[in-house]
Amino acid sequence: MTQDELKTLVGQAALAHVVPGEIVGVGTGSTVNKFIDALAGMRDRIPGAVSSSVASTERLRALGIRVFDANEVGELAVYIDGADEIDGRGCMVKGGGAALTREKIVAAQSRRFVCIADESKLVQALGRFPVPVEVIPMATAHLVRQFAALGGQATVRMQDGAPLVTDNGQHILDVAGLSIADPLAFESQVNQWPGVVTVGVFAHQKAAVCLLGTAAGVRTLDFGA
Repeated sequence: MTQDELKTLVGQAALAHVVPGEIVGVGTGSTVNKFIDALAGMRDRIPGAVSSSVASTERLRALGIRVFDANEVGELAVYIDGADEIDGRGCMVKGGGAALTREKIVAAQSRRFVCIADESKLVQALGRFPVPVEVIPMATAHLVRQFAALGGQATVRMQDGAPLVTDNGQHILDVAGLSIADPLAFESQVNQWPGVVTVGVFAHQKAAVCLLGTAAGVRTLDFGA
């Protein structure tokens, strides 16, 4: 199966984790787009969604699914999102779609995080994929030096010849060269650095379940969270 077909497979499988009658948290990215497309088939069974990005909001609304502001609702039953990497404990690297801060907010608002990914995203240790970090622009040079002290090479993510601007009006550093043995400690450490909005390591809001697309079908990884 192609990677696109695997994404479609897990996007459809995620429908089983949507709680009828409850608002669902929806992430961002190409795999989530497959889930959003599938979710349109049960839009009459849910009040709507809380979205983690402008792009997902537009896609949801185009399919007739109501989008609520996070401040309008309380706790969500489930948050469904992809990952750039996921390890054997359910810790993830996210932010390839530049929506990491809002993704972390919606994940924190949800009782369960269901990750949907293809099998190429499963890793032994986080860090093979450059770790995205949303930053306040004036702190960029200082943060590049701080990551260098940890052995990482941080570069500003560009778009059309200029720094990419997130939905929150900030920039993204992509940090290569890391091997994160303790995701929880790393997330806590980097989030304390002045100028960091949030780091794209999801260890405090890790996945409870991962639906992994494989050539043999959907493999369910249960992390007991």
